[in-house]
Amino acid sequence: MMHKAGFVNIIGNPNVGKSTLMNAFVGERLSIITSKAQTTRHRILGIVNGDDFQVLFSDTPGIIKPAYELQNSMMDFVKSAFEDADVLIYMVEVGEKELKDEAFFNKIIHSKIPVLLLLNKIDKSNQEQLEEQVNLWKEKVPNAELFPISALENFNVTEVFNRILELLPESPAYYPKDALTDKPERFFVNETIREKILLHYDKEIPYAVEIETEEFIEDDDIIRIKSVIMVERDTQKGIIIGHKGSAIKRVGVEARQDLEKFFGKQIHIEMFVKVNKDWRSNAFQLRRFGYNQK
Repeated sequence: MMHKAGFVNIIGNPNVGKSTLMNAFVGERLSIITSKAQTTRHRILGIVNGDDFQVLFSDTPGIIKPAYELQNSMMDFVKSAFEDADVLIYMVEVGEKELKDEAFFNKIIHSKIPVLLLLNKIDKSNQEQLEEQVNLWKEKVPNAELFPISALENFNVTEVFNRILELLPESPAYYPKDALTDKPERFFVNETIREKILLHYDKEIPYAVEIETEEFIEDDDIIRIKSVIMVERDTQKGIIIGHKGSAIKRVGVEARQDLEKFFGKQIHIEMFVKVNKDWRSNAFQLRRFGYNQK
């Protein structure tokens, strides 16, 4: 039997629905989803396996103009998505008119690999607006196949997936057929905690936070986790903890509930808050947290 396999990399502006789409393809919540920009910081691989195919989806950070070293690293993950893609998904949302970075846009329209342009959130538009957007993007990215979709409502997602399978090259599988991702368990613990912080804290706090899981001990019926929440300043530490620990307790309860669903086991989680001054601009610290991998 002929076997197909390849990398399908998803790029686009912040908050267009890239993570929602990948989770819809994979059938698992691998990428965290919030309404805030820059939710995704890493390039996250989600693997979909069939008897005669393996699709390796990459969710990438939203394209921005970098303001500090962490954001430079995030954009490096986006650049790498052009280098190994067999199919490129360029995702926009209804009402959007341009990509925030002209250099990335030029790469897309001059791409030598197949480009699927997904016009997302069509459930929030009317027929007239949709037709206008379809015509706009067909003109802007003439080398792309365009699919109107709603990743949240799962509309047209199967059709996109079937087209991806047609475009993939013949290849053996890159990963074992039972693999779901290339990330270790601790990564998903970190991301789940970070998601709760994005949801419950305002302004700069979520962007000044990084999570490091120091212990992940798995027994037959329980996983014991110890994680550190890194912040840049003492004032941020106080905000994360909250009055009598109420804020961090809420983060812990919600993270535990999600992790129990994800791992299918009881979770015991302890969290501590530490100040790691200016870690977002420190090359050594960024490498330690999995950024600046060039």
